Amino acid sequence: MINKIIKRNIDNKSIVWFQDNNEYLVVAPLVTEILSLLNQNVDKQEITTQITKQINITYKEAFSLVIDIEALLISSKETNSKSKLLTVIKPTSFASIKYYKIKDIILEVKYASDIEISLIHPKFAHLETEETKNINHKFEVFSNDNAISFSVDDIIIDTWSLKEIHYFQGKFSMELVQKIHQKDENQWMGVFHASAVSNGTNTILCLGDSGNGKSTSLALLQASDFTCLADDFVPIDTSLNVHSFPSAISIKKNSLETLLPLYPELKMSAEYHFKRLNKVVRYLPTNNHNYSLKCPCKALIFIKYQENSDLIINKISNITAFEQLVPDSWLSPLPQNVKIFLNWFEKLPCYQLTYSDNKKMISTVSKIFTDEL
Repeated sequence: MINKIIKRNIDNKSIVWFQDNNEYLVVAPLVTEILSLLNQNVDKQEITTQITKQINITYKEAFSLVIDIEALLISSKETNSKSKLLTVIKPTSFASIKYYKIKDIILEVKYASDIEISLIHPKFAHLETEETKNINHKFEVFSNDNAISFSVDDIIIDTWSLKEIHYFQGKFSMELVQKIHQKDENQWMGVFHASAVSNGTNTILCLGDSGNGKSTSLALLQASDFTCLADDFVPIDTSLNVHSFPSAISIKKNSLETLLPLYPELKMSAEYHFKRLNKVVRYLPTNNHNYSLKCPCKALIFIKYQENSDLIINKISNITAFEQLVPDSWLSPLPQNVKIFLNWFEKLPCYQLTYSDNKKMISTVSKIFTDEL
């Protein structure tokens, strides 16, 4: 049954990582102990006897607990591999070819149709450059009625069901990050669904559910001389540096009134309707232009705009933060990188910030950067 697991105790809870499916679970320390013993093939009766000496339950109840926990190890081996029958024939011609300049890299992206363009181009339109033969990398995106395929430098990366569009978009961004920063996938600790703002020395990650004002807060902080490193896709390498990602900031329609005085160019920006996500957005280019900036992470802030709210800032437990952060993140499946991630996260200050006054929010974030909170 041996299944590589890594354990870490944080805030009176245990985080357990299963290698077989790169899954994290937050459980009680007793559960972790039982998992470890089961994973070492210790007899279930022996484990049950040990449990009854630690907690006041009957032998039958303890044995039932062991059986339930054993199911966690078994389920971790059941990978959800997607069908290998998905195929998309590469077209002989593409509807559109666009060129993007990022740092000193020229990227050619071929799109089979307007559908593929809508999935990628809007957030990178500000990087578009003139057609050139001096291409560093070539991406191709093509789909049919059932699936979408993606190739890099003439090698098919993968094919996804149309229900898995977000996996395709994530992989596109991951390949882009690797090319920009010249790091292979095994050199990344993780990618987080967050916004990253920097004071030039450190970075703060801002997180929040859709509609909580995460991107709007990022735009406000950018207007106050902070640097936007990334919006929605935040890559952190195994040296614990947050790296720049070149996509524009996604601005929803209900944020325009707040942001137009700071960014009048938004008034004339193209508007994109994403029916699948039920949102209308415009894109605001970041004030980070060379995309070389990288900084360590100072703190994690779960941010929420709430009308007429006083500013409320509370430090929260790392376990609470972990349970919100991990489900929307890509985390490296390599054991050595898992250990780096857990070591990093265990020491990371985590906050919950609720606000309605923009100036107070900006002031509070500034204080976190300067250890004045």
